[in-house]
Amino acid sequence: MQALLRSLIILLLAGYFFPVFSQDTIKIDMGGVPVFGRIIDGDTIIISNIQEATIQPREKFDSKRDQRQYRQLVYNVKKAYPYALLAGEMFREMEYNMSGMETEKERKEYIKQVEKDIKEKFEGELTKLTITQGRILIKLIDRETMHTSYDLVKELRGSFQAVFWQTLARLFGSNLKSTYDPYGEDKMIEEIIFLIDYGLI
Repeated sequence: MQALLRSLIILLLAGYFFPVFSQDTIKIDMGGVPVFGRIIDGDTIIISNIQEATIQPREKFDSKRDQRQYRQLVYNVKKAYPYALLAGEMFREMEYNMSGMETEKERKEYIKQVEKDIKEKFEGELTKLTITQGRILIKLIDRETMHTSYDLVKELRGSFQAVFWQTLARLFGSNLKSTYDPYGEDKMIEEIIFLIDYGLI
């Protein structure tokens, strides 16, 4: 909803300001600072493009406990989100690279190499995530790639591997088939991501 409102505001502003910068637009010197304007009915009206403003209501909590839980959720999302962004980036790169490969053997070798690189770079960091952060990461991977973690494993490693990792995840209370629902149960996570993306938290 917020993304839709932002886009609508930008479109409205673009539609409002674009026609203004026409042939009857004049340049005005405001103490050494040039600005644009128009003369309308004898009055000089200054025209200025304004930056997009972000309006985010403050979270209201019914209790200190709710406030602590929210802070913990912010902390957990901040831990998991960078890895989800990276996963999305890598997945798109893999899809692009694999689209140019002609044989299944080529694709399998490429996937093994990528898996090896990921393990070398991130295995140590990822093992430091808590179970809760891991669950959030699984959901955020779905958000970034439009595929559940289960689908990704199945697509890249096969059905057996997908079932194996899903079974293991279930033992730890997770579900690789978890989907991201920004308008339902994951609404608060989506709001936190919005704040992170705009540098507000």
